[in-house]
Amino acid sequence: MLIGSSLFSVGLEIFLVPNNIIDGGIVGISIIISHLTHLPLGLFLVLLNLPFLLLGYKQIGKTFAFSTLFSVIIMSIGSTLLHPVQAITIDPLLAAVFGGIILGIGVGLVIRSGGSLDGTEIVAILFSKKSPFSVGEIVMFFNLFILGSAGFVFGWDHAMYSLIAYYIAFRMIDITIEGLDQSKSVWIISDESEQIGDAIAHRLGRGVTYLKGEGAFTGDDKKVIFSVITRLEEAKLKSIVDELDPKAFLAVGNIHDVKGGRFKKKDIH
Repeated sequence: MLIGSSLFSVGLEIFLVPNNIIDGGIVGISIIISHLTHLPLGLFLVLLNLPFLLLGYKQIGKTFAFSTLFSVIIMSIGSTLLHPVQAITIDPLLAAVFGGIILGIGVGLVIRSGGSLDGTEIVAILFSKKSPFSVGEIVMFFNLFILGSAGFVFGWDHAMYSLIAYYIAFRMIDITIEGLDQSKSVWIISDESEQIGDAIAHRLGRGVTYLKGEGAFTGDDKKVIFSVITRLEEAKLKSIVDELDPKAFLAVGNIHDVKGGRFKKKDIH
């Protein structure tokens, strides 16, 4: 959380703020108000987040609230200390791209550690419980409104640069949370299930679980193979399945996190 919050401050004060580019959420609102009032950005980062932190403490949990408070305070201190530092670039496109990358990594690290850097996420979590919209959709609605407001304050060119920075940060958050070596779940239904399972275990070095299934149309008993692999092993697994049973049913899906079991890499052969 310390590293993530510090990186976020760098992205803000060294890239975005000097180029009049904003982020979404409470941070974006804080940048706009700071620009209009000429008061320190760090002050608004704490003040505007406090009501949402109290709400999060009551509705979500004290661990999350305290983790978020710690992250916000570090972000505020970092922003205050870095404000006098000269921007690395005055090119708004470069600032949007690299600022978005650094912001996204910072937010991702904080989220992975169990905290948050923005109060709108807390509101979105609470709203999602009583509405048909997901947390992501609610956050997106808030942020589109906030980023659109930047057009009236900084000009529409800077509002569009802000959208670029926001999108890049959004993607970097996913990469930071999930990791570059993304895991995938594999479901295979085949008459040669034991052969395929053995090949996955010995040639990919992955654990295999057999599940009992029943065909809805035929009523036949089926043995379903379940395993977890990395993205880089997907092509090899497909070649194994095609080699042993070209007619096998294969489904592959993304997994955000894997813990325990035999998820230890062995050599592919």
